[in-house]
Amino acid sequence: MLATQDLTIRFGGHVAVNAVTCAFEPGTLTAIVGPNGAGKTTYFNLISGQLKASAGSVHLDGRDISALSPAARTRAGLGRAFQLTNLFPNLSVQENVRLAVQSVAGGPHRHGLNLTSIWSSHRQLMARADEILQSVSMADKRDMPVSSLPHGDQRKLEVALLMALDPQVYMFDEPTAGMSHDEAPVILNLIRQLKQDKRKTILLVEHKMDVVRELADRIIVLTNGTLVADGDPAEVIASPVVQQAYLGVSADEDQRASATEVTA
Repeated sequence: MLATQDLTIRFGGHVAVNAVTCAFEPGTLTAIVGPNGAGKTTYFNLISGQLKASAGSVHLDGRDISALSPAARTRAGLGRAFQLTNLFPNLSVQENVRLAVQSVAGGPHRHGLNLTSIWSSHRQLMARADEILQSVSMADKRDMPVSSLPHGDQRKLEVALLMALDPQVYMFDEPTAGMSHDEAPVILNLIRQLKQDKRKTILLVEHKMDVVRELADRIIVLTNGTLVADGDPAEVIASPVVQQAYLGVSADEDQRASATEVTA
């Protein structure tokens, strides 16, 4: 569904992502992990188009999307959530989701509503928005301005917007960042729900190892922008190269001390 071929970006003499070739299949959740500065978010930015690659390409469902803008990549089927929420703060919760429903590529409202739009069409958009809000347990907040929501609810709303876009690929960059211990399970449960749709591909950047172990079908590890490990979560976590480069300890040290969390 999604593939990168020799994807590379250089900032002056620094290579932030170094010729990463990787493919991601439908029905899988892949965790992208690595130490601080490993290039995880930069790799995400190259895939979603926030950064222009110095070399290499990005393919979605067999199509080369390397030349497309971020908005065009979204319309093509890439759904991206960021470390910081990216919402319309002065609009209501429902209006945020309704705009996402309206913008879906190929839908009947892709060109937007205007003064001549019939009321029945508007009601269909609102009904779909309410359905999505119900699925993320935010129906009771539908009329609240986004700016009044606590951080945890804003993260939930961002997932709702992704669901409204109905992408082929979901990309989550540290979805529980800034959330309290009580708030984080709500987002993780939403991701578990998305995993049940085996047509979808999910990519997850996450620094909490317990989350990675629980959700991931596969782990890839970046170090200094280079792909150094790829495979089954248990095998990747236990590999010596990951113990050294990712956890910062030798395999012998790891046998004496269990690492519960890794650096973002």
